[in-house]
Amino acid sequence: MSNSSSTNWFRRLAVSTVCLTMVTLIFGALTTSKNAGMAFRDWPTSDGYLMVTYPWFGDFAKNWDKFLEHGHRLAGMLIGIWSIALVVCAFKTQQRRTVKTLSILVLIGVICQGLLGGFRVQLDERGLAMLHGAFAAIVFALMGAVVVLSGKKWSAPEPETERNTLRTMKVFSVLVVAILTAQYLFGGLIRHRGTGLHEHLGLGVASLALIFVNFTFCGFSESGWLRKSGIVLLIIALGQVGLGAGAWVFRFGFTPTGYVAISDSIQQVGLRTAHTVWGIVTFQAAVVHLLKVFRVGSVSEFANSEPLLMRRTNSTLAVEGGQK
Repeated sequence: MSNSSSTNWFRRLAVSTVCLTMVTLIFGALTTSKNAGMAFRDWPTSDGYLMVTYPWFGDFAKNWDKFLEHGHRLAGMLIGIWSIALVVCAFKTQQRRTVKTLSILVLIGVICQGLLGGFRVQLDERGLAMLHGAFAAIVFALMGAVVVLSGKKWSAPEPETERNTLRTMKVFSVLVVAILTAQYLFGGLIRHRGTGLHEHLGLGVASLALIFVNFTFCGFSESGWLRKSGIVLLIIALGQVGLGAGAWVFRFGFTPTGYVAISDSIQQVGLRTAHTVWGIVTFQAAVVHLLKVFRVGSVSEFANSEPLLMRRTNSTLAVEGGQK
């Protein structure tokens, strides 16, 4: 198998890892939305059954909470197997140490996630549930990093010649990731503790404003890779705002229309779950965008320093030639 073909297979595996993790995130978010995190009192078994021997589909009709929680556990187990395959494939097909290291970090993150989820059940601790949810965003961002680093664009991105624009994009990419991190943590407080609502809303407005400014500066960039990344991040963020508005209406009601929120309705659970999962996607998109900006920055610095190096070399040769 050629190096190009091997790299393509690794990238497909990395993308499939992200897609499978989305299934795990959906089951996990549904479990939290339904307050079903303690549907089982044991772990790693489920009501005494081993993971793959538990009659999972039988719960679909009679016990929705157990169906969701065990589905989350099964999906997590599958992601663990997939992450092992990702590491093996990275060491067999990838030359770059960074990709190999990131793949290992993904596997370690998935293992830690499983342990956090297990200890949350064994200790019946809400704080661990919140940590479990927050750490999921970090692991998902690492998976996104593996995908972007294994792409062709990463190897040869277009340089950005306008240094001021690039410097500004670097600042905003870092600020966006920082504020989304804080907002996501407050979102976890709302779901697990029932506090932090106003802080979450305030940070939501601020993060959308930063993402829009970031998009504007990306529009001035000479790199099509960064322009596209800025647009994608803005679209994802706008989707998150829409889901957040829907989650608000179905949780607290909407007086102008006379709508009264119904606790644990399908709409309420569905929108709260979608808002949580899409929040993790938004965080991943912001981290990926940051990586792209700094990658273009490193390439641009090298491109700008190369002519200077050539001029110095030519000057040195000219001096040496004159002395002979």
